[in-house]
Amino acid sequence: MKKITFLFFISLFISCGVKQTRTMVASGDYDEAIYKAADKLRSNKDAKGKQDYIYLLEEAFAKAKERDMREIAGWGWFRDPNPGNLENIYNAYVRLNERQELVRPLLPLRLIKENREAQFAMEDYSEQISNSRTALSKYLYLNAVAALMSGDKLKCRRAYDDLVYLNQINPGFKDVSKLINDAKFKGTDFVIVSTKNQTNVIVPKRLHDDLMDFSTFGLNQKWTVYHSNKQKGVNYDYGIEVNFRDINISPERINEREFQKEKVIKDGVKKLLDARGREVKDSLGRPIYVDNMKTVRIAIYESTQHKAVQVAAKVDYFDFKNNQLLQSFPLASEFVFQHVFARYQGDRRACENDYLPNFDRRQVPFPSNEQMVYDCGEDLKNKLKDIISRNAIVR
Repeated sequence: MKKITFLFFISLFISCGVKQTRTMVASGDYDEAIYKAADKLRSNKDAKGKQDYIYLLEEAFAKAKERDMREIAGWGWFRDPNPGNLENIYNAYVRLNERQELVRPLLPLRLIKENREAQFAMEDYSEQISNSRTALSKYLYLNAVAALMSGDKLKCRRAYDDLVYLNQINPGFKDVSKLINDAKFKGTDFVIVSTKNQTNVIVPKRLHDDLMDFSTFGLNQKWTVYHSNKQKGVNYDYGIEVNFRDINISPERINEREFQKEKVIKDGVKKLLDARGREVKDSLGRPIYVDNMKTVRIAIYESTQHKAVQVAAKVDYFDFKNNQLLQSFPLASEFVFQHVFARYQGDRRACENDYLPNFDRRQVPFPSNEQMVYDCGEDLKNKLKDIISRNAIVR
């Protein structure tokens, strides 16, 4: 019974595969049908259950070849080839060849009922592939050279893609590698990012350097590159200026306050006494002990050192070609220095455990104004990155 069930499911699986392949052939999806049938025939190709796949492979192969040859003839390759069709012609010949190489390892394939071998008309397409590749390469090369000479960035970007493709199908063709680099450079929008200080406070050099450290930003895209320092030989298309408008630093303050706390705590154990003051004992005559609860109090003298800085700026986008301000975005950050220390009188057990470290601290020097401004840097940097990421220059 198990063997019959197994054979039933195998038959059902084969039937579904054949039906799917037959549907591909009927819908004109010949190459998928060829791949499907060839995959099924790679193992046990002479099995009776594989006969349908051989028929479908033979039919799909012939129809695919006939369609490709008809299209090649329609594109006029042998008469007056249209340069716009050169890629289609080249790809058609490559498909014809690859299709043959897919089927060739499976041959011969025997059709049992007709007592013959399946027919696959094989041809040598090496010359057609070579000629069409050469023609396509020349076409792509000349188009790319013309695009690079135009100076139009969008044309240079298209030329870049064509040259990369050309280098894939015909490696080492002329000076394509050099032209790829030229197209990448000429098609790129270069953006110079700078800072401007309109406040009365000196912006620390470390903060400027951190903000301009684009190696950690990961902002560069395929056709947009950001520089923080002008580079020789680069004509910048756009500019981003971080304009510091206001830097407010609060005075150094120490706020003091005094407060008390009390808590009922366990302070050892004691004998349990009754209402008359006599010891209470258990059934064995032993004294019963209970927690000795005690109220403890503490007076706390707390000091808080406080200093804050607020940095306000705006991020301006400029188009250098038209010398126009494109858009502006606000940029702001705040950093607060706060240090708490305390002394006490009384029992420190009256305090919560997380407050106790304050008793071990002492007053510390306040950070300098420069350090305060610099400490805003990480937040400013993340916000600047977010602005540039959300408002990337794309055209």
